[in-house]
Amino acid sequence: MFKQNKYYNHRQKGRNNSGRITSRHRGGGHSRLYRQINFQKIKINILGQVKSLEYDPNRSAQIIGVLYADGSQMYHVAPTGIQVGKWLVASETAPLSVGNALPLKQIPLGTNVYNIESVPGRGGQFVRAAGTSALLMAKFGSWVTLRLPSNEVRLFSKNCWATIGEVSNLEHFNKCLKKAGRSRWLGRRPKVRGSAKNPVDHPHGGGEGRAPIGRSHPVTPWGKPTLGKRTRRPRKYSDSLILRRS
Repeated sequence: MFKQNKYYNHRQKGRNNSGRITSRHRGGGHSRLYRQINFQKIKINILGQVKSLEYDPNRSAQIIGVLYADGSQMYHVAPTGIQVGKWLVASETAPLSVGNALPLKQIPLGTNVYNIESVPGRGGQFVRAAGTSALLMAKFGSWVTLRLPSNEVRLFSKNCWATIGEVSNLEHFNKCLKKAGRSRWLGRRPKVRGSAKNPVDHPHGGGEGRAPIGRSHPVTPWGKPTLGKRTRRPRKYSDSLILRRS
């Protein structure tokens, strides 16, 4: 369905624009068509009907194909409990039903939302993975407080849009791949522990038998601290918006 919303996407397989591998253990995998998802609710006050509930290989959640009253067709991230034939709308006066989108200022406290804008007009960027939702906790002035799936409590502008409900495919994180081949289908190549390598190949390598890494803290193959080292940029613009970290 909606063939004009699907196109071939050349995956990078861990390489940058120079063709060099910058993210290891990526490559292979089954070919995919990219489904163009509408994270921006640009169809304001136009009714749309759910025509299909589909699998998307590019994300953990399912997607819905929506046919709008003006004849346009778009894909959206599917919420839990959505059914084919249901009518959806993005409006400041939309009813509080699953799949409808409203500004945060119009959504009552205690409501679960997903696909949340970080800046008004930018499109949904927060809470898009399978089975996730954010809880609307408080409103004051021009700000709204949300508790994100990571338990981080963060401020959002009251003019940011969000969608009512919870992202579909709640059982995604209970999947067991069962064999190495399924990882290869997904484009993930094998990894080797640093302690199993030679000293020339990794700082953790070498030693007799199952030797410890010989360092006070784990490092990457290039000697940079890892596994717990905080990498968030200091003095980031959103620091003042985070009330409680995860």
